[in-house]
Amino acid sequence: MSKSKSSTSVWLVIGALVLIALLLVWLTVADLFGDTDVAAFIPVPV
Repeated sequence: MSKSKSSTSVWLVIGALVLIALLLVWLTVADLFGDTDVAAFIPVPV
């Protein structure tokens, strides 16, 4: 049963990383397009 549990946690971590990556991409694109309502809290390095 432990193999199933570890497999589930691996997929959970992968899913979380994918969601975080998509969120960062979305915020970056919003910032590039000047949609500051969405991207107002992102510090942009100059």
